[in-house]
Amino acid sequence: MSDLIVRSLSAVLPHRVAETPVMLLEGPRSVGKSTLLAELTPSSGHPIFDLDQGQFRRLAEQNESALVASESPVLIDEYQRVPSLLDAIKARLNQSSRPGMFVLAGSSSYDSLPQGTQALTGRIQRLTVMPFTQTEIDGTDNRFIERAFESSITHSATPALTERAEYIDRIMRGGMPLAVAAGSTDARSRWLQGHVRQSLERDAGEIRRIHRKADLRHFLNRIAGQTASLLNVSKLAQGLESSRDTAAAYLELLESLFLVSSLPAWGTTISSRSVAAPKIHVVDSGIGAHLLRLSSAKLRRLDPSAMTEFGHLLESFVVQEVIRQTTWMSAPVFVGHWRTRDNDEVDLILERSDGAVIGIEIKAGEQVESHQFSGLRKLRDRLGSSFVAGIAFHLGKVGYQVEDRLHSLPVDRLWR
Repeated sequence: MSDLIVRSLSAVLPHRVAETPVMLLEGPRSVGKSTLLAELTPSSGHPIFDLDQGQFRRLAEQNESALVASESPVLIDEYQRVPSLLDAIKARLNQSSRPGMFVLAGSSSYDSLPQGTQALTGRIQRLTVMPFTQTEIDGTDNRFIERAFESSITHSATPALTERAEYIDRIMRGGMPLAVAAGSTDARSRWLQGHVRQSLERDAGEIRRIHRKADLRHFLNRIAGQTASLLNVSKLAQGLESSRDTAAAYLELLESLFLVSSLPAWGTTISSRSVAAPKIHVVDSGIGAHLLRLSSAKLRRLDPSAMTEFGHLLESFVVQEVIRQTTWMSAPVFVGHWRTRDNDEVDLILERSDGAVIGIEIKAGEQVESHQFSGLRKLRDRLGSSFVAGIAFHLGKVGYQVEDRLHSLPVDRLWR
């Protein structure tokens, strides 16, 4: 199935490559970065140097200058296996620099590399490749967020088609290409299990020496249990035979592997009472459900503890869906969350480079009550005309405008 899915970044990538000497595609292992690289080869006719393969890795280690001197664009997959390549790339760029010379792909964050190898500041553009969105999986080319920034939010008279059971199935599936393509729930579970194991046992060890791998797995499980919550490293460290500093290092490592992501605080300058702590989210809801041992069957039984976990996982699912849509836009978009010590909060803030702001709330119920718009109202009133729209997504069927620039919409408006 994933072979038939058209990734929206495919149309964006050639234009981004033409803007910078070095384009870096970074994201989870098996997310589709190699496929994006391969899409560049028909026009360039150039080989892909995959450093996961021994022959290319040895070439990179023994003759870096020859590899980077290949005809542009030089396409290098899993570049982080030989970080010293970046110095060789810098040396070539010092001789002659123009857009489109190198396209790199890697399964660990550029920030996780040794400080001395981060040599390309000002010459590199990073493009995060994340799991498929639901609109990509469905092939609907939905650009809801792009339209919302232009105040083009429609309220269809036709009720949403998505039932709660389908929402559950989509969240349990997630968007990792091989998980989407799995022929059965059991096959998907086995793939997710293997993916997590490889990430923690192999990929993590390439970034940092891990003395107690079981602690890292336990720490990841704890983060999954607190997805969509304010990040509290000390609380996450409780129960582990590790210090707070070790827990912070584990968190940094898991972010470098694109298993979890921090959503920074936004709005600390618009209110002295804004909370500065980030929120933590699992990057893929399918991986999150696997770590939490959630299943569609368990959720349909309405187990109370499972339903609480589902509510948090739903928020992470929607947050990641929305953020991925912003990566296709031409204008940069800053993302964050807003919360104050007075308990005003908005789950996700999108701020375009021109200052336009969208606020998003996510609710697990089938309708949104008036008082649940209080955070969006306060944000609208503080920002004035910069506030373009406030949207409360829910699992119901009817979408409508609540009041000035505030909307209540079914979640499936993001892909239907």
